[in-house]
Amino acid sequence: MDQKQKEFVKRLKSNKKKKVITNLRWVVVITIMAFFISILFSFISESILPNVPVLIGVVVLVSFILIGVLFDMIGVAVTAADEKPFHSMSAQKVRGARVAITLKRNADKVGSFCNDVIGDICGIISGSAGVMVALALSESFGIEQVILSLLVTGLTAAFTIGGKALGKGVAIAKSNMILYECSKIISYFYNPKRS
Repeated sequence: MDQKQKEFVKRLKSNKKKKVITNLRWVVVITIMAFFISILFSFISESILPNVPVLIGVVVLVSFILIGVLFDMIGVAVTAADEKPFHSMSAQKVRGARVAITLKRNADKVGSFCNDVIGDICGIISGSAGVMVALALSESFGIEQVILSLLVTGLTAAFTIGGKALGKGVAIAKSNMILYECSKIISYFYNPKRS
């Protein structure tokens, strides 16, 4: 091996080490975020559901399902989107274009946050919210609790899985539009510097 090849291999190993360290940091950050977000969502669920009428409990349950589906769509859309159109939009200073580029360049992290953190937490919370709704329905209508729990759990899982399946197809077909709309909203709170 000549000197240039040795230097290339050395740089390659150095880049791999930096990437591993960056990935480890991201894993720690995402784990801590998941912990606190799940506590927040659980607190909302646990404090609201026992004290509200059944109809509002159902609305809260459906809201958690919809949030999970929406964030799943965003994670898939960012992964599937094409970065090129956003560069020309950025050159024309279109709101959200720089954010879209940043999100696309960090698609693995965005996907992990949207799909794994928010999506999975919403799935878990909607499951426990479903049990509380089933208990409230059982008390209100005098129906066997086991039957209602099974029914609500099945419906919650079906709507979550069906919604995510439908959402993934839409997210892939309309990935650039979804990424752009999300980036426009995010740009009101965060606007990355031009590189």
